[in-house]
Amino acid sequence: MIRCTIDLSASGRNLGHLYIPYSYNLAGWANLMVPIAVVNNGPGPTTLVMAGNHGDEYPGQVAVMRLLRELRAEQVKGRVILIPTLSMPAAKAATRLSPLDGKNFNRTFPGVAEGTPSEALAHYLTTVLFPLADNVIDIHTGGRGVDFYPCAHMHLVPAGPQRQAMLAATEAWNTDFCFLYADIAGTGLLPVEAESQGKVVITTEMGGSENVTAHVHALTQKGLRNVLVQLGHLTEPMVTRASKGQAPTRWVQALAWENYRFAPESGIYENIAPLGDEVTQGQTVGAIHFLERPDRDPILVTAHSAGILIATRAPSLVAQGDCVAVIAQEVDPRKLP
Repeated sequence: MIRCTIDLSASGRNLGHLYIPYSYNLAGWANLMVPIAVVNNGPGPTTLVMAGNHGDEYPGQVAVMRLLRELRAEQVKGRVILIPTLSMPAAKAATRLSPLDGKNFNRTFPGVAEGTPSEALAHYLTTVLFPLADNVIDIHTGGRGVDFYPCAHMHLVPAGPQRQAMLAATEAWNTDFCFLYADIAGTGLLPVEAESQGKVVITTEMGGSENVTAHVHALTQKGLRNVLVQLGHLTEPMVTRASKGQAPTRWVQALAWENYRFAPESGIYENIAPLGDEVTQGQTVGAIHFLERPDRDPILVTAHSAGILIATRAPSLVAQGDCVAVIAQEVDPRKLP
């Protein structure tokens, strides 16, 4: 169903759209238009770079748009395919879910060829774009709900060449922490589909909340470019944390359900432990207050185990069941089974 207006195998720099047909009350022949670009310069790897998987996650979208405007074919070895905004309706509405079909794009894989716009695009990625790629980059933040300590992250895929390549590319983002995470909210993720096809998959959680600082934008943009150097696309010098006078990246993991703390009741959430701090088992990391019962003591949210507070609640208003904290343990990923 999806029509791409550019030839992804053509040499040079080309910009076009993916046309995704759909109907609504005022148009029987409508198309959702998703910008796509390719920069292709002969033999070399193919990397698919994407952002806006969730609409309200903007640092990656800005970084990919900047990269799209900056890259020239003569700078590139191999092929870089760029999609700045996967969930265009959600990005325009500043929402996590697409207002067009109500879908969480990151839960629609492997997709449905003749499904909703989100499902059809997921199917196109699964069957057309992923098979073309050696590497897949999917840039996220915590959205408006969760504030992450800005980090590159990845799944702990089985030991072997794929894992080793993912570890090296993830570290190339040069974030203070690299985060191994678990899927606690269901199936159908974009990274999982790409991983199942054997791709080297690099993802991020570049902060969160509605406030995007200059630091987060710079870290996202510089990190993305450095990963492309590490993957062999760009000939400019590789930047390391050591070359910047920074300590080595610290790897942390949250692979157990208990590492993810959820609000037991609705109310006003108070972050107590600072983001990125080391916490002890049983330490209070937050508290839930009750507007209609100011006399009631707040409910305390505690760390299930010792570790690093890698993510916290962003909005003060919290509903029962919302994730309010993630505690990750420091680990050497090269010693994991």
